[in-house]
Amino acid sequence: MKKLLSEFREFALKGNVIDLAVGVVIGAAFGTLVDGVVKGIIEPVVAIIQKTITKGAELDAAALEAQGKALQDALVNGGVSLGSAIFRFLILAAVVFFVFVKPMNKLRSMMEKKADATGEPEVPADVKLLAEIRDLLKSGKS
Repeated sequence: MKKLLSEFREFALKGNVIDLAVGVVIGAAFGTLVDGVVKGIIEPVVAIIQKTITKGAELDAAALEAQGKALQDALVNGGVSLGSAIFRFLILAAVVFFVFVKPMNKLRSMMEKKADATGEPEVPADVKLLAEIRDLLKSGKS
């Protein structure tokens, strides 16, 4: 059972499971941000333009002024909802970073330090190559 838990911990930390989960959460939040832009700004503007086009020449000055006011209201309301969506997205991103990403990075670095402390220090490739050359020169082989 202990080995199974150890394998799972290694999988969860080195298998980028946390990174994938964070990506899914941020992706969902970004989806709501895009949804807010479409529903808050694009759809009202398109609806007003569509009404103006379908009525065509029937619109008088008062009707055009009403359409302009409706467009202005739609853009203001859309801007407010977009600002709110951006604010929620930034809060969610900060919470995910400070609650999940930062502690996982710290845990990974602690595990790497522990692994480095328990194993032999790794010899750089150039040092290995120089040692091989030295050994060949000592043995007299070329």
